[in-house]
Amino acid sequence: MRVVVALGGNALLRRGDRPDADVQLANVRQAVEALAPLAREHELVVTHGNGPQVGVLALQSAADPALSCPYPFDVLGAETQGMIGYWLLQSLQNALPNRQVCSLINQTLVSVADPAFENPTKFVGQVYDRETAERLAGERGWTVRQDGRHWRRVVPSPQPQRVVETRLIRRLLDQGVIAVCAGGGGVPVVRNEHGRLAGVEAVVDKDLTAALLAEALEADALILLTDVRRVMRGYGTPEAVEITHSTPAELRAEEFPAGSMGPKVEAVCRFVETTGDMAAIGSLDEVVDIVRGRAGTVVTPGGDRTGGQARVPEGALA
Repeated sequence: MRVVVALGGNALLRRGDRPDADVQLANVRQAVEALAPLAREHELVVTHGNGPQVGVLALQSAADPALSCPYPFDVLGAETQGMIGYWLLQSLQNALPNRQVCSLINQTLVSVADPAFENPTKFVGQVYDRETAERLAGERGWTVRQDGRHWRRVVPSPQPQRVVETRLIRRLLDQGVIAVCAGGGGVPVVRNEHGRLAGVEAVVDKDLTAALLAEALEADALILLTDVRRVMRGYGTPEAVEITHSTPAELRAEEFPAGSMGPKVEAVCRFVETTGDMAAIGSLDEVVDIVRGRAGTVVTPGGDRTGGQARVPEGALA
């Protein structure tokens, strides 16, 4: 099978971890241990998140007195693709010495007419008090909004249209190469009035890009890995129920948090609706069983008409 796996941020930084390089590398090596059996059996594409890493580099860039202005987000995205891609590349090579592995810096094409550019909503970077946020907005041309008790910068999050290097990734897979690509949703680019690519200040949702890439590569399965075993109906409540099997229509009838599970559910629904193939959401340490349909929340066109739901034991959400 051809499988696209999207690593969540927990594969690099777990909750409470310091964002040090050695911490992240150790986490990457553990992630690769889980992925290696999958790579031995199937064609594999690995995508990954980059939110915390972009945040660290953005702070460093903003505080650097040698710069007249901080690096833009498309550049920071490319930097983190290179850094995380290097860790994954090396770890996969060490775990699978007989396989070729390639890490790519990818661009994701978005539309210059996407309404997201008129309504930035994606929170990025550190939190500020209102006075500081508004001062920085004036100095740096930012858009800022309230995020709970604090204020943060927001940038557009346009819909991905295409991973620019899709043909190259397909060639690599056809040659048996493991491809690490589309990190952080890819570097967002538009085509200017001359038809040339140009980076934009935006963040593309990594899971939606993974779904788009999986469709374009004619993948047999899309697997989104996170820090929960399954999607839950009523997460955080006493009535929480794990969803083991579902259809896109059944999932779309539910409500999931926009900042966490919502984009993942949307990504798997899009992939299944478009291709008719299988997608799933689950935990990294169960990835092999997820691909076999034995773990995670498995989404297919027909699903499990009995609901496929298992009640979470009392106290399991504590």
